This record gives sequence, structure tokens and C-alpha cells, in this order.
Amino acid sequence: MKHLSDYNFFDPEVLVCPYEFYKLAQEQAPIMELPSPRTEAKLFLVTRYDLVIEILKDTRVFSSNFSTLLAGKEEQDDELQKILDQGWPQMNTLLTADPPEHERFRSLVNKAFTSARINKMRDLIEQIVDELIDSFIAQRKCEFVSEFAVPLPLKVIAQQLGVPQTHLPKLKQWSDAFIARLGNTLSREQQIECAEDVVAFQHYFRDVIESRQKQPQDDLITDLVQAKVDGERSLDTAELLSIIQQILVAGNETVTNALAGGMLLLTNNKEQMKLVQTDISLLENFVEEVLRMESPTAGMWRVVTQDTKLRDVELKAGSLVMIRFDAANRDSIKFIEGQHFNVRRHNASNHLAFGHGIHFCLGAMLARKEMQIAYQRLLLRLKDIRLAQEGYQYLPNVLMRTLKHLYIEFDKVA
Repeated sequence: MKHLSDYNFFDPEVLVCPYEFYKLAQEQAPIMELPSPRTEAKLFLVTRYDLVIEILKDTRVFSSNFSTLLAGKEEQDDELQKILDQGWPQMNTLLTADPPEHERFRSLVNKAFTSARINKMRDLIEQIVDELIDSFIAQRKCEFVSEFAVPLPLKVIAQQLGVPQTHLPKLKQWSDAFIARLGNTLSREQQIECAEDVVAFQHYFRDVIESRQKQPQDDLITDLVQAKVDGERSLDTAELLSIIQQILVAGNETVTNALAGGMLLLTNNKEQMKLVQTDISLLENFVEEVLRMESPTAGMWRVVTQDTKLRDVELKAGSLVMIRFDAANRDSIKFIEGQHFNVRRHNASNHLAFGHGIHFCLGAMLARKEMQIAYQRLLLRLKDIRLAQEGYQYLPNVLMRTLKHLYIEFDKVA
């Protein structure tokens, strides 16, 4: 039988399939010190549901301002700094801001992310979903990630940001660069490439921002540029760029991962697929169960601001905590038989895939809508969906749960 000491959390094989390790960690060391890969600070991994919630609620002791993690290395590197100086400073806006600054950003951005805007998008999402299915349905097979899960959210977010569809490859490249920086495990060459992508993104969207200031349109960037809240100053260019960057990444990467992960769950759980196909009222709960089982943001960083105790573990100020959403979402204390995919699970929506508390995901409503529409159309138009011989492949990533390939075959519904 394997022991906790047999595992290295940063081992690519563990990152790709961490669930046995999580189970042992939850039983033996729910707050577990890890060897710290590239930082002097002590690093702790937290895997239990109730502990993750406790940390997320206490924004004073557990700060979201981990951008210094990224900046520290870059500031000491003249070549990297030279590249980044050609753009705008990285601002702590949503993901990496703490109260009270966080409230200002959240209230301004909420002006753009209204349920009215998202409800208006239903027809557009349906149209994109059907066009994508049309492009592969005749072949009765596809590589689901590149042919469906990547283009759907990318097209939706591009449309919302007012970006022409011809620029989709650029958006994807920039989005990938931001994700890579967050993972904190890049080679020197990759760091330079990512820095160049960040600056290219900033200049592109600075031009979009300026054009919206002169000529407003019906898109998110216009809403952000015009957002006003009593007593708060409007967003400046650097802040707007930071927020657009986060909307771009959160708006496509995570939805891609959830769509692909959900399709893999369906192919591996035929009886569950049949349940949803015969009773479409299960669709919303099915989406919640997918989010629980395949949490696209697998983990997130927090920085300890003062010496504290979490249960009986001493955490020193300056320590780093990695909260694992994908472990918490399978915690057997919170979710009975949490390892099993169950579309009728009564508390599936208690998952933490969108976080919890003040940093609850801004785009949760849009992500849910995209997933519900996508699966509704897929399950109406395809039947007997199964894994093709090529199978699937996960990418090792510290923060994201990412399927690189997922080959499926299916029959057409007559």
C-alpha cells in the first residue's frame, strides 16, 4: 500500500492523476508542508473542504496578493523586466486584490457582468455550439478539445470583448501565456516568450480601449470603460488591462477544461449519460457535478500575512498556501462517495469550482450557461458517445486541470 511519503505533489504524474494522493493527504495530513520548488517561503497544501472554506473566508490572514510571487523573479531579471517595461504594470485588481481595494474593482466590474447581458447571449451561444457540431458531426468522430471545447468559449469571449473572429488565435496564445505564468514553473525561454505575449496583449487591448472611449459599442469593454460607482474613480488603463486579461483567461481556459472534462466523464459513465439524455431536467445538476469532479481551476495560492494556527499547524507570516479546490470537491466528508460521478447528487452545487466568498468567480453565470447549452445540444445531436482508440491526455499543470486531447466517436441522432 502506498504512503503519503511515496508521493511528490509536483511530479507530473501526480498532477495529472492526483486523487489517490489527495485521499491520503486528507486522511493523514490535510495541511501538509510541501518541498518549495522555486521560492524561499514555506509552502503548505490544504486539501479538506472545511479548511479551504476557512481560508477563503479569512482574507485578512490569507491574502490573495500573490502577484509578488510572479513579480519577484521578473524584477531580478533585467532582460524580462526590459520586455515588461514596454507595457503597463500588472495591477492587483480582482484575482490578486484584498479588501478594501477588491470591493472597488468588483463593484465596477459587476456593472459590466449583468445577468441581462448574459441572458442576451443565449442565441449567440446556441448558434456557435451548433456550427461547431456541424463542422464534425458527419465524420462521426472528433478531437473534442480543439474542435469544440477550445473554440466555443473563445468565440463567446471574443464576441463579448468586441474582438474580430480572425484574431482568435492571438487571444488563445495570450491566454495560454497568462496561465503559464501563474503556474510558476517556467523555463527561462518560456518566461521571455510569455513576457512578450503579455506586452503584445496589452498594446492590442489599449487600442481597443481607446477606440471604445471615442466610439462606444455594445460590448464588455465599453461597459468597463463606462463603469461608474458613486464615490469611486473609474478604471484607468492599467486596471482595465488587468481586468480584461482576467476575463479573457477565466472566460475561455476554465470553460474549455470543464467542457472537455465533462465529455470524458460521460464517455466513462455510460449509465449517467443515459440518465441525462432521457431526462433533460437533470442537465443543470449534471453541469454542477461536472464542475465538482473536474474542477478546472484545481488550486489557487494564498499568502499568510501574520503568524497563525490552522487547526494544529503553525503557519508563519510569509508562508504560501496552495488551496486545492479539486481535492476539496471530492472530500468524502462533504460529498458522499465523492470519487463517483453522480448526475443526481443532491449537493453537487456545493462544489468550490468557482471559489467561495469575495473572490467567487465573476463569470460563473456565463460559464454555467455555456456548459448547459453546449451539453444540451451535444446530447440531443450525438448518441453512443465513446472514447476513440487514441483516447485522451492530460497536461500536468499546478493550477489548472487541463485535457490536451480527447478523441471521441459517436453516432448521429436521426
